[in-house]
Amino acid sequence: MTNFDFVMTVAMGSVAAGVIQASDWQTFAQAMIGMAGLVIAQYIAAKLRSSSDRVEQVMQNQPLLIMRDGQILSDALGQARMAESDLIAKLREANVLDFSEVRAVVLETTGDVSVLHGQKLDERLIENVKSAD
Repeated sequence: MTNFDFVMTVAMGSVAAGVIQASDWQTFAQAMIGMAGLVIAQYIAAKLRSSSDRVEQVMQNQPLLIMRDGQILSDALGQARMAESDLIAKLREANVLDFSEVRAVVLETTGDVSVLHGQKLDERLIENVKSAD
């Protein structure tokens, strides 16, 4: 989910609340027109994103590497505004028994955290992942 998608979801919820609270047909129609406008804006944004790499880069978050080869990347953790305790909780969820098993931890564009652990990491899995600068 991009930032734009998130904003559109919140906006749609707000407009939907207006539809529910409508007490007359005019208010109902205005809210429905607002919802239709949001759907059209979302459709246009999706088309632009799929047709242009430049638009995609502007609208899409980039995955962020927050741990590599058993080492927590503190700068990236700060950039992600994630507490170390949250990272450790995600490692537990992924059944990591030792930091040395962790090849990479990635904060995905959706907000999910991917924990890649095992003996070897295929670098193609993290080739488009941003490192903290």
